[in-house]
Amino acid sequence: MNELDEIWSKMLSKALENAKASGRHDVADYLALKATNDAIRKASTTWLFDTMLEIAGEANRNNSSISIERQEPHNFSWNGSNMAGSLLRMRQGVRCLTIEAGWTRTPADGFMRGGALAFARITHFGMAKQNADLMLLQSDGFPDWYVRRDEKAGDHFRSESLRGHFQIFLGE
Repeated sequence: MNELDEIWSKMLSKALENAKASGRHDVADYLALKATNDAIRKASTTWLFDTMLEIAGEANRNNSSISIERQEPHNFSWNGSNMAGSLLRMRQGVRCLTIEAGWTRTPADGFMRGGALAFARITHFGMAKQNADLMLLQSDGFPDWYVRRDEKAGDHFRSESLRGHFQIFLGE
């Protein structure tokens, strides 16, 4: 967790305590839901990045010479809203694979569309048709990544999907 996220979490906890102490149970319920959703978002984006790092690490152990860069915090635009999150970039020669994931943090950032908890973008430099947009949704009470198609959730996005994007990146 970066410093800004840590400060935000402490402020949210304090606001929750104050709401409970002043009898504002509606506000307390909202803040508790927000804290829960933020924890789900963080865990799900961490899974996305850690899984890709594991795949890239395996390739590097086999002498693939992939350079890996991580940027946090990172902001990117999504349908007119500002997503705050992280970026993972892998390079091998002229090939580049970028993953961005995040969500709106403040009202000024805009709002999350389509009931999504978070959004992610996978970009293959020079191969736009291979790019993928992802949305994190609650499915049967559990968070799940979906490929976004025509503003709606499409296929589930699993670790095999990440491996497929990595193979495209390697040119396999």
